[in-house]
Amino acid sequence: MLIDCGEGTQMQLRKFNAPFQRINHVLISHLHGDHFYGLPGLLGTMSLLGRTAGVHVYGPPALLEILMVMFRASETKLSFNFTFIPLEMKTKELIFEDEGMQISAFPLKHRIKTFGFQIAEKFQRYKIDKKAISEANLNKEHLKLLAQGRDFQRLDGSWVKYSDYTLPMPTPRVYSYCSDTKPFKDQAGFLKGTSTLYHEATFLMDRKERAEQTFHSTAKDAALMALASGARKLLLGHFSSRYGDTLGHANEACEIFQDVEAVQDGEVYEVK
Repeated sequence: MLIDCGEGTQMQLRKFNAPFQRINHVLISHLHGDHFYGLPGLLGTMSLLGRTAGVHVYGPPALLEILMVMFRASETKLSFNFTFIPLEMKTKELIFEDEGMQISAFPLKHRIKTFGFQIAEKFQRYKIDKKAISEANLNKEHLKLLAQGRDFQRLDGSWVKYSDYTLPMPTPRVYSYCSDTKPFKDQAGFLKGTSTLYHEATFLMDRKERAEQTFHSTAKDAALMALASGARKLLLGHFSSRYGDTLGHANEACEIFQDVEAVQDGEVYEVK
């Protein structure tokens, strides 16, 4: 999964040895260049390298028109199909689901139509407690039922309860991504259930007025949103070039929220 695709995305993917042919879903938050200008080139490169697996692209409706015009003008014919899913919701909506995850999108408050995304982990099976089953005389079919969270009755009439032979289901991890936005009333509600929040922090409070004028957030705004949403970890990004480093952003947010990291290109961050 790739969230936003600004200029230079291909170069960064190659630099950090990210296998971009494994990307099956591309989520574009809005149509400002630093969030989507790299997408036509990335799709073209995937095709040149012989990709055949389809790609799902999600974004504002005008994105499809932009892609089609560019591909027609350059006579680009992709070697794979891509499915375009337009984002037009006015509240939080599920846009994709499979056995392992759910992806939802929700509106943000920026100068143009902009969306945030939430990716929630799903668990389909319980893990068997090997110690508990060691002397329980259970066969493979029994274990299959237990992993599905199903109780069953033996031929002798006794019941076997899955909770006695499985480990507790882990708490699902939920990653939320807030692209360019100013804080707004419904935002915390859209982020409910988030465990790790990425939030733009373009400015510090010394430029709060500028943040409001441009529909952006400060590091303090991001920290307050993490607190309001109940997140366990906050990742800050999208820093203005006005600042020489990101230490001030981390410090400003840490005054309000404890677990904060100002993200750096090429680093890997665990979703808690």
